[in-house]
Amino acid sequence: MAEITAAVVNSLRQRTNLPLMKVKQALIEAGGDEEKAVEILRSQVGKLMLSRAENTTEEGKIFVKLSADNSEVAAVEIQCESAPVAKADAFVTFGEEMVNQLLTGPGASSVDELLAQAGLKQKFEDLVNQIREKFVIARVVRLAGPVGAYVHHDGKTACLFQAEGTDMTTPVLRDVAMHVAAMKPTFANTDSVDPARVEEARAKLAEEAKASGKPANIIEKIVDGKMGVFYRDECGVLTEQPFAKDDSKTVRQVLAEVGLKSKAFHLWVLGR
Repeated sequence: MAEITAAVVNSLRQRTNLPLMKVKQALIEAGGDEEKAVEILRSQVGKLMLSRAENTTEEGKIFVKLSADNSEVAAVEIQCESAPVAKADAFVTFGEEMVNQLLTGPGASSVDELLAQAGLKQKFEDLVNQIREKFVIARVVRLAGPVGAYVHHDGKTACLFQAEGTDMTTPVLRDVAMHVAAMKPTFANTDSVDPARVEEARAKLAEEAKASGKPANIIEKIVDGKMGVFYRDECGVLTEQPFAKDDSKTVRQVLAEVGLKSKAFHLWVLGR
């Protein structure tokens, strides 16, 4: 067996950022072979994750990255067990690597697909081994622009807002993302509401209006006006809500002023 010197132990410790005694034990088990010791340490990840499988992950952070021209945005949610870990350099660095790869790489429609890129799976296992907590990469998403993004200061609430149009740089995109985070609408636009639900509401409003004895053309206008209230109050449609920064206008009107329409949004709250 090769001599396990302090220099060899220190080398492996710097490489893995694991405790000295853990590193030394792995080197002893590997007969002094540093590469084998690395594999031994990595093999322990599965056992660690299994032992902590029942632990809750109520802390963490949502990482969001916008391209420089707002043409794309990516988000990754990573959960952990404790608040200090969510602020740890190693945790934050890994989260930033994940979201950067999602934004600049070929894209991914699932967590496993993203972990298979750029050595991220190995880095994830190294992080688990280093911090010794349960981590859950809960969800990933990447959207094409025009897009706006907002992340609350604690990293636990984030919104990605996707519009239709050509203006990629207007601050309205971020403003609407902030509005979504604050007002929590259910639908991005009226077309997203179930048509059967819309038809039922329109028919009911039409019957009520007919009872007033007004002409048909007036009834239609009355129904149209009340449908706006239906979309806003009963359905929670984003575009029909008063804009948070200027409630004299709806979100639809604010977007229209810059040539945009609401397409979709992703409102994430950590763990929900």
